[in-house]
Amino acid sequence: MIPRFQLMKAAGRNRHGHRDATMILLAFRHGLRASELCSLRWEQVDLVHARLHVSRLKSGIPSVHPLTGTELRALRRLQREQAPGRYLFMSERAAPMSAVGFRRMITRLGKAAKMPFSVHPHMLRHACGFKLANDGHDTRALQHYLGHKNIQHTVRYTELSPARFRTSGRTDGTSTVTPRCPRKATSSIL
Repeated sequence: MIPRFQLMKAAGRNRHGHRDATMILLAFRHGLRASELCSLRWEQVDLVHARLHVSRLKSGIPSVHPLTGTELRALRRLQREQAPGRYLFMSERAAPMSAVGFRRMITRLGKAAKMPFSVHPHMLRHACGFKLANDGHDTRALQHYLGHKNIQHTVRYTELSPARFRTSGRTDGTSTVTPRCPRKATSSIL
């Protein structure tokens, strides 16, 4: 998984550090594809009710995600610091940030953060899925959160999750592996 904090820290050292760090934060927290992230518009963000209306590509299922306090502060600062526009993430030329530009930025930040491997934006989406699975969220909740139409695309995150099972010690010294009970669906998945 990508150590997102290393990438965000590396982003903070460049000219558009806050914008870039906010892009990384939202891509990870909401499992966004590069093109979904770059096409986010201010009308999809509800700062009052702390919600993000996510439109998925690839015929994915749209959903509404909760925003954390950290995300709200980052988005409010972004809104204050950039020129008014329709899109959340703007380039220097006052155009929406492109998916290709975001890919280049992530690759550059991976090198700046001295990652021992090549980094690409989809790793943030995978990191989101694995984090949710490791936190014990059930496969259906992950499917809805990531916008997968077919559950087969979601199973990859849960099949290797150590959180799927919990070992409980017994009095006779042996241990049993018991399936972990799925969490009740809540409004805040991450």
